[in-house]
Amino acid sequence: MPAVTATRYLVTAGWDDVPHLDAKTKKELWDSSPPHEREARAKGIPTLGSGRIFPVEEEAIKVAPFPIPAHWARINGIDFGWDHPTAGVQLAWDRDNDCIYVTQAHRRSQTLPVVHATTMKAWGTWVPTSWPHDGEQHDKGSGEQLAKQYAAAGLLMLRDRATFEDGSNGVEAGLMEMLERMQTGRLKVFSHLGDWFQEFKLYHRKDGKVVKKLDDLMSATRYAIMMKRKAITRPAPPRQAGGGWNPLDREIGY
Repeated sequence: MPAVTATRYLVTAGWDDVPHLDAKTKKELWDSSPPHEREARAKGIPTLGSGRIFPVEEEAIKVAPFPIPAHWARINGIDFGWDHPTAGVQLAWDRDNDCIYVTQAHRRSQTLPVVHATTMKAWGTWVPTSWPHDGEQHDKGSGEQLAKQYAAAGLLMLRDRATFEDGSNGVEAGLMEMLERMQTGRLKVFSHLGDWFQEFKLYHRKDGKVVKKLDDLMSATRYAIMMKRKAITRPAPPRQAGGGWNPLDREIGY
């Protein structure tokens, strides 16, 4: 896709912008198109590089927001950044049906940890947050150092970096789990999360490699899914008498 500059800009057009296509013709074109190409053909969404990482129709994973049942477990994911944005998401996990919902998303660049932490704490101060091993910030701090800064700002950070249960942390394994869940109806995203869907539609490979650009919310989602085993339900209110109640286990918090 050509770069957008002061003298060059990108205009996309879809079937709805073409007056001579009636509803019947649009349906015939839609039905005859491969599923992973429908949005590109119908809405003018560009197909980038050697292909989208998630060749899934947006409407297949989009759901209207709804109140999260109390028995569903929740976990946050965060991807550290500075010039490229820091991004955070919250997932709600319906463990009975093994379906994960992306319910919150936040993305902002050149902003201090205390600001991001404040935004994410508004989603629930009790929700644990999964984080990556390495982070890129203006001081090139490690992921662990950055995790401690977020913990100091009051965000409930998991004690260990994001890994799968076997201790591995491969990017492709995480992407394949996300794709499998999308294709089997076990990963859904609240429809109002526009920044998340922007990244989802443009996330692609070039020469077989993942393009690390505009991928911050995708990475945050992947980290949270990797650590879904640490997701928890909302703790009960502390007892007024007796004392000593602590809803957290030893794996959470610094």
